[in-house]
Amino acid sequence: MSETFRAVTISDGELVLTDRDCATPSAGQAVVAVAAAGLNAADLLQRRGFYPAPPGWPTDIPGLECAGTVVRVGEGVDPSLVGQRVAAIVGGGGQAGECVLPASHLLHLPESVEWASAGGFAEAFTTAYDALVRQANLQAGERVAISGAAGGVGVAAVQLASALGAHVVAVTRDETHHSALRELGASECVTVDTVAQCAPVNVILELVGAAHLSVAQRILAPKSRVVVIGVGGGGRVEIDLLGVMATRATITGSTLRARPSEEKAEIAAAMQRDVVPLLANGTVRVPIAGTYSLEDAAAAYDTFGQPGKLGKIVLLT
Repeated sequence: MSETFRAVTISDGELVLTDRDCATPSAGQAVVAVAAAGLNAADLLQRRGFYPAPPGWPTDIPGLECAGTVVRVGEGVDPSLVGQRVAAIVGGGGQAGECVLPASHLLHLPESVEWASAGGFAEAFTTAYDALVRQANLQAGERVAISGAAGGVGVAAVQLASALGAHVVAVTRDETHHSALRELGASECVTVDTVAQCAPVNVILELVGAAHLSVAQRILAPKSRVVVIGVGGGGRVEIDLLGVMATRATITGSTLRARPSEEKAEIAAAMQRDVVPLLANGTVRVPIAGTYSLEDAAAAYDTFGQPGKLGKIVLLT
């Protein structure tokens, strides 16, 4: 067995492939031989010197999610985990040949899920599930507007909301991917320019930020819920407080990366119960916009940074 693995590392804003020593897992940890790792907006921010990894995670190896096979476990972890196919969200270090993480954060995947899809599953679907189900409490029959619907989290959210029985309004910058989004479960597809013409919605899943919410706040239904989990289109917006008062709307937001380990374990358990079966039976899937090798990580980042994609960019080891 090799005593080193390759890792994408950040050095002065550049992506460099380096060798790292294999780690011995501590109590409660598992080591995953990574087969695939999805890219996310946080990776681009970290490369530019923003959004650093939380304490205890690699500071120079990006990657908020990975999928692969468990190869070693620490004290207190069921040894039968070794050899199992898994995926997980991580605080960092996913874009490498190996990743060490708490065993309680693992999602167990069936053989039917290909590695590229597995590598792009955990972060997008966990983020969407946490926002729609645990925070917005989206119910069957409700209307939900999902901004940035063609991105990784947006595509996951469209499918999960549809699976919950909601009426999904997918919001995009243009009409390029509307047909594909309808196939994934969207009931309506609109552009940002026409959001204000939509019927009132019970939930807004905000993945774009100010550029969308400045308009979308006009279509809030009574007791509506707004969950902000992305601000690529601007982090500051003027809120109509009279509208909030009139509709009794609530506005919240979150990130997953810095949450306590115990809370991440709780979310993973809920994902295993509610979402992994949907992936296994084909109710939801992970559209792949492109796959790249670790050696081509810089090109993958460049592609990720361009608009017009549908689905995930994934690194394969």
